[in-house]
Amino acid sequence: MTAPAPHHAPAPHSYVSPIPVRRAHLGDALASEWTKIRSVRSTLWTLGVMVLLMLTIGLGVAAIAANAGEAGMGDESALGFGFFGMLPASICVITLGVLTIASEYGTGMIRTTLTACPSRARVLTAKAIVFFLLVFTVTTVVATFVGAVQVAVVDGADTPTTAEWLRATVGAGLYLAMLGLLSLALGTLIRHSAGAITVMIGLLLLPLVAALFMFSEALKPVQEWLFTYAIPSQMISLYAAQPPFGDNGPSGWEPLLIMGGVAGVALAGAFALLNNRDV
Repeated sequence: MTAPAPHHAPAPHSYVSPIPVRRAHLGDALASEWTKIRSVRSTLWTLGVMVLLMLTIGLGVAAIAANAGEAGMGDESALGFGFFGMLPASICVITLGVLTIASEYGTGMIRTTLTACPSRARVLTAKAIVFFLLVFTVTTVVATFVGAVQVAVVDGADTPTTAEWLRATVGAGLYLAMLGLLSLALGTLIRHSAGAITVMIGLLLLPLVAALFMFSEALKPVQEWLFTYAIPSQMISLYAAQPPFGDNGPSGWEPLLIMGGVAGVALAGAFALLNNRDV
């Protein structure tokens, strides 16, 4: 009697995805980060409050100046009033910049993000590009609208030049976007939303507050340096062709170079640490 021939099961059918497989690139990371930043509520709230502050404060100050007449304006244009809305709006930009990455550490989403995209430099680059373009676009559009209304309603002010227009609109948008990049870098370094926001608000306000209480003559140079180079002072300098605090100090486009350098160093540190530590 012969043994029955062994029955071999057919090989399982291998699945072939109809979706073409290709290598991921920066464009995929940009699409992913854009989807995340526009779908979370914090983006709508922070940018919405920022726009509201720039509109209400900027237009409110312009209305007060218009009712006051020419007194106190001198040769200054009305675009300088944009600073009053720009300062509180910077707190919203700082908050959004930190939350862009630190919130993912708080929820654990950063593990999913880095599993889907193992290139950590690509993830941080995509976050920085998306955040920068979003904040720059929104702030520039709002600053342009506020500046146009300020110039229209304040009759006693000087007519702004083209350079003043560019600094008050594009310059203000660039400065706030780079301040936000500094916040994003700090959020990457600290990896805690509340801690990073607190540190950034301290960097924004503490130098001026500390300078106000430096009564000693020995601290006079430090006090003058803080008054000249604090972040709010740089915002004021953005609206002036000459240094507004004496003969030295930033003016015109120079605050952008300072903030760009500081944000670049902080981002370099964020790239280095993100690549060399666990999540």
